[in-house]
Amino acid sequence: MLNRITIMGRLTGDPVMRYTQSQTPVASFSLAVERDFGNRDTGDREVDFINCVAWRNTADFVTKYFKKGSMAVVSGRLQIRNWKDKDGNSRQSAEVVVDNIYFGESKRRDDDNVRNEQGDSSYAAAAPAQAFETPSTDLGASFQELSDDGDLPF
Repeated sequence: MLNRITIMGRLTGDPVMRYTQSQTPVASFSLAVERDFGNRDTGDREVDFINCVAWRNTADFVTKYFKKGSMAVVSGRLQIRNWKDKDGNSRQSAEVVVDNIYFGESKRRDDDNVRNEQGDSSYAAAAPAQAFETPSTDLGASFQELSDDGDLPF
């Protein structure tokens, strides 16, 4: 059986971190996901608000790097939970159990302006915890000139 879902949208609020009784981190958040098609009459696209839950390291990552308004791409599985409300009525909720979450856009423009002044905006949201270094080796030395005899080496 296959249960995979991938959605892209903006966080409707800051992720909320909680811990289970065994101190396992769990983060809850909601994504506003725009539908692919517009209303027949107005052309406006409807938005679905999809609840997501991330566990352990993914929960830590979400709460550290994402906030309200951040664009995120989430992949995981759809889970339906049955529960009882305070009046004892049976209820049902759907949520995405997050396996992976990715940045859906680069850093915001105002953040980029600050980075541009510092001269390093090329990797604004690629990996916030790492800095990339340009290799200092001469790349020309690793290439070989081909003779023009019409034969290709492959």
